[in-house]
Amino acid sequence: MIPSSILPTRRRFLAQSGLGFGSLALASMLQDEARAAAVANPLALRPALFAPKAKSVIWLFMTGAPSQVDTWDYKPELQKRHGQPLPGSDAKTGFFTTSGKILKSPFEWKQHGQSGSWVSGIFPHLSRHVDKMAFIHSMHLQANNHAPASMELMCGSNQPGRPAAGAWLTYGLGAENQNLPAYVVMHERRPRGDDQIWSAGFLPKTFQALALDARRGGVIDNLDRSVSQTASQQRSTLDLLRDLNQQHAQSRSPQTDLAARINSFELAYRMQTAAPEAMDIASESEATKKLYGVDNKTCAVFAKQCLTARRLVERGVRFVQIFAGKNAGGDGAVDDVPWDGHNNIETNHRSCGAATDQPAAALLEDLEARGLLDETLVIWGGEFGRTSDSQGSVGRDHNPNGFTIWMAGGGVKGGVHHGATDEFGYRAVENKVHVNDLHATLLHLMGLDHERLTYRHNGRDYRLTDLGGKVITEILA
Repeated sequence: MIPSSILPTRRRFLAQSGLGFGSLALASMLQDEARAAAVANPLALRPALFAPKAKSVIWLFMTGAPSQVDTWDYKPELQKRHGQPLPGSDAKTGFFTTSGKILKSPFEWKQHGQSGSWVSGIFPHLSRHVDKMAFIHSMHLQANNHAPASMELMCGSNQPGRPAAGAWLTYGLGAENQNLPAYVVMHERRPRGDDQIWSAGFLPKTFQALALDARRGGVIDNLDRSVSQTASQQRSTLDLLRDLNQQHAQSRSPQTDLAARINSFELAYRMQTAAPEAMDIASESEATKKLYGVDNKTCAVFAKQCLTARRLVERGVRFVQIFAGKNAGGDGAVDDVPWDGHNNIETNHRSCGAATDQPAAALLEDLEARGLLDETLVIWGGEFGRTSDSQGSVGRDHNPNGFTIWMAGGGVKGGVHHGATDEFGYRAVENKVHVNDLHATLLHLMGLDHERLTYRHNGRDYRLTDLGGKVITEILA
């Protein structure tokens, strides 16, 4: 039964009825326009402010925080002075208490590519692609624990309730493909901070990410049509629901959440056909699946996620983020923070490297082979780095004062190294890069000015970069 609150009053019914048959014809002619005006499509494609270098982003989030000095930031002094006191160390830098004694990297390091970039032995596949990568060795942020640091890295603030970078991009540019979500998150275990890391925050919920759980095979909840309903019946139901919601909205002040709800129904309807096809990696060639390591038990989960990410951006999805989860862990690391090498950095990082290296390298190779790398920005990194002194005897604690993130494709130079940590890799000291700078650069590559992409909330214009942010021009192609 339709609630009486949304039915026309007797007086309004008589007034509308008295307008005559001419008004019926006019109403019919303007019906589509009225519907469009009542609830505009917030995901409609919008032009960039200037020519973009990239059309989409794939962010490979190494949950738990890889150690910069055991992955991409080679520090010979650690090897030379193993066991000696670490100059300037702070036992409370991380979450626990560290020893203050230098811990050398347990991995073999070699130079690769024309750039001669040093890479740890845990990345035999990614090391072949260093000339595609722009390394930022001087990342730093404030938070020193996983959830707030992940929020800070993705939202520009470690306070819950702020929109994530993917939501801001979707808000600024809309969707390339109206039959798929513009913002997709994949995980095997929800990372600490979970929804707050990919939240739409105070932006309309239309810009919220679609989260896919690998444990459920990437199935999208509540997408399939009921077996008791035909396609035409479903379409009729949605049309009625939309009309009733629009009548409700027309008599009230703008309601962004209601508009988001209406649009979510319509997007879900269109996704019933488009989404299963986009995520069906079975249709890929055996050579492609082998390249990613889909049948390799060690890296199968991350491989399927990376291959799915390529398929999504190929079909116009704007922002895809993969959180490395359970399958990447080792040495007692908790499922939701696999790179968290507190106990033994060697066993932990060997395991995590084996679980993520081949799929990530395959993603770069596959994108390049398909002509997609130039328009797809790939980002690799964790929520912070790790200490140069030991936790216990062979582990490393959290370290937000200096860590490495790299970018590839989408308008960045390959084989370049920006910024630096000190000789022990403990603190960023040269060309320091804050998360606001990283976000300003990301938005710039997508054709957006970080100072002009704003949203008014509670009487203030907010932006992803808050009151800071500087584009890192040195890494731009």
